[in-house]
Amino acid sequence: MTDNTTQRRLRSGTVALGGVGLLAAALTACSSDSDVDKRCIDRNSYNAGKGYKVVSDKYCKSSSTKSSVNGGWYYGGKKKGSRVGSGSFTKSSGGGVTRGGFGSGGKGGSSGG
Repeated sequence: MTDNTTQRRLRSGTVALGGVGLLAAALTACSSDSDVDKRCIDRNSYNAGKGYKVVSDKYCKSSSTKSSVNGGWYYGGKKKGSRVGSGSFTKSSGGGVTRGGFGSGGKGGSSGG
């Protein structure tokens, strides 16, 4: 192999890796709004048919025990009016709400032939 061929291969590899890095940065920037599905709810307001009552964020930000509202952050779920259900009190391990994406629900491995 000549030096020119080696240099050309290195350059195309750098372009490919740079493109992958740029794509990863763009996807990260687009998905960084993980707090969109974060709501403050009253933990004591659960209703089996309706879910939890959504309350002001101040009840989740303050550690004051003087309030009658037992605030907690609630992630994901479906909001109907002033209530939300089908979510979770914990964030996903990725730091945001799990919405699917590359590899979600897929199976790995290869088929023999």
